[in-house]
Amino acid sequence: MNPALPAHWGIRPVLFSVGRLDIPSYGVFMALAVAAGLLVYYREASRQRTLSENTFYILMAGLVGGALGAKLPILALNWHEIVSEHGWNLLVSGRSIVGGLVGGAVSVMLLKRTLRINERKGNLFAPAIALGMVIGRIGCFLRGCCFGAPTTLPWGTDFGDGVPRHPTQLYEALFMLGMFGFLTALKSKAPRPGALFRILMLGYFSFRFAIEFIRVEGGAFLGLTFFQWISLVVLAWYAKDWFWKPDPDPQAGPVVMKG
Repeated sequence: MNPALPAHWGIRPVLFSVGRLDIPSYGVFMALAVAAGLLVYYREASRQRTLSENTFYILMAGLVGGALGAKLPILALNWHEIVSEHGWNLLVSGRSIVGGLVGGAVSVMLLKRTLRINERKGNLFAPAIALGMVIGRIGCFLRGCCFGAPTTLPWGTDFGDGVPRHPTQLYEALFMLGMFGFLTALKSKAPRPGALFRILMLGYFSFRFAIEFIRVEGGAFLGLTFFQWISLVVLAWYAKDWFWKPDPDPQAGPVVMKG
């Protein structure tokens, strides 16, 4: 949980105004992130000619599960503030990318088991999610959430309290932009079904574990933050096949990870 923030916090929390209506930067960029992700997902599914009823079900499960999962860490970390007299704004506006990724992945897994869907669409999801996260983190930067610890580096950013801080939102946006390019390049190498999503999860949660050391977070346990513990669990889940399953057929394709 971030400390109490000044009233005028953020780089540009209001993107523009229409009359007396303020349009928040965060909301606009979240909408753009979802739209960009859906466009990339749809274009790739069309290119591969894999648009089907199952594709729609999996997409809806990912979106709904991601939206619900994005709220769970906010509830866990800010419960006392949420139930207080002035805390409902956290419940309405607060979201977590970590929770969204985990919630979406779990929802898709449960849907596939329930409907007995054997198709793996992770290679379609991964680049779309990466691009969406790039855009979404720009919204976080403008709003001033998810900021880093104080720093003396020349690019330290003052979000409103006169203290230069690590712009961790931009660090993450740059990392995910590189991840988007990497995943896009891998598409042409005929990866195994679901392999790109596994690469996305391993890459992002490794990065998230590391960047937590320079973020302002509360709730540390045994020297690690809440999100670092989640990251370790996710990394263990997606890396387990490397250690507990036999090596796949070397003729199966250049990207051998299963997903």
